[in-house]
Amino acid sequence: MAPQPSAPTPPGLASGTPVAAELLRPGSVWALQAALNLQAGPRGDGLATQAAAGRRLQLLGAAQTSQSAGASTPQRLRVRLLEDGYPGWVDPQALLGVAVAANRPRPRLLQRAAIEGLLDAVLAWALAAAERPNTYLWGGAIGPDFDCSGLVQAAYASVGVWLPRDAYLQERFCQPVAVRPGQTHLLAAGDLIFFGTPRRCTHVGLHLGGGRYLHSSGREHGRNGIGIDDLNPRNDHPVARHYRSELRGAGRVMRAHDGSPLPA
Repeated sequence: MAPQPSAPTPPGLASGTPVAAELLRPGSVWALQAALNLQAGPRGDGLATQAAAGRRLQLLGAAQTSQSAGASTPQRLRVRLLEDGYPGWVDPQALLGVAVAANRPRPRLLQRAAIEGLLDAVLAWALAAAERPNTYLWGGAIGPDFDCSGLVQAAYASVGVWLPRDAYLQERFCQPVAVRPGQTHLLAAGDLIFFGTPRRCTHVGLHLGGGRYLHSSGREHGRNGIGIDDLNPRNDHPVARHYRSELRGAGRVMRAHDGSPLPA
């Protein structure tokens, strides 16, 4: 899908206008001035992802209200982050004071040759993230707590290269690279390594070199946060052994994502 052209803010809404409830119109674009959590649904506490200051989102649905205990209660708004096309829900109150009207971002459409020159910085950023105290956080994408794909996306975004948000989307986006436990010679530093079931990718790590990969994983597999494991069949560490048994393949980042929504 071709990138969407840069579009102005809605008529009468000047760029830089602070957000207000009456300005939350469908199609309006807002730049975040502070980090924001996006929820997984219109109700509940499930975290979909996190957006750092500087990111832009578009409102997909108009604000609605529901009557609760005789009071009018604003409902969550459906939004889409424009750098990676990722959808989620936000409470209208959460936007107040942290967003201003903006234009759509212009995608930085880097290709592989340019990306190769940025990989050392990608790896350095990820290694630095591992040095900070952290735990695994489902939906975590801004740190210090990350989920697996949020960590990989943030590492690449640190150099201006956007990837899709979820592990299975990252797998589809990358150029496949052949890999098996103990056979990692085709992998390059900065490649992504994918894990899961035969039906679906559920986990991703960032290849550091020599079959070693950095990833954020939960306590159910023996760790709670960012660590480094490898694909050596002789590595008997429980985390490495678990993910080695779920290895699906690997992929190379050949281009930056243009922000188009991707099919689920």
